[in-house]
Amino acid sequence: MKTKLDKYEDEIERNISKYSSIHEGTKKIIENIISKANETKSISLRLKNFDLDQLKQRAKAEGLPYQTLLSSIVHKFVTDQLVDKRSIVKSIELLKTS
Repeated sequence: MKTKLDKYEDEIERNISKYSSIHEGTKKIIENIISKANETKSISLRLKNFDLDQLKQRAKAEGLPYQTLLSSIVHKFVTDQLVDKRSIVKSIELLKTS
């Protein structure tokens, strides 16, 4: 069975000759940076009961533990990937009236 490559992977394959191996020391530095970025830390957080109950309901609907959902929300927020649905709807409405 032949694997179908996405555009990014196909671009790499077409330009493979332009890539070169990195020094083993550089590779270790990069691996350390990635490892540290992926480390987790336990924290204590106070939430309103209502908010926690709503979070648990959402997590259950998504089939996730609520801690995982909360971690995902925080990650999306700090990386500017969290999107406000109301803002998008409002923007679409404004564009329609233009």
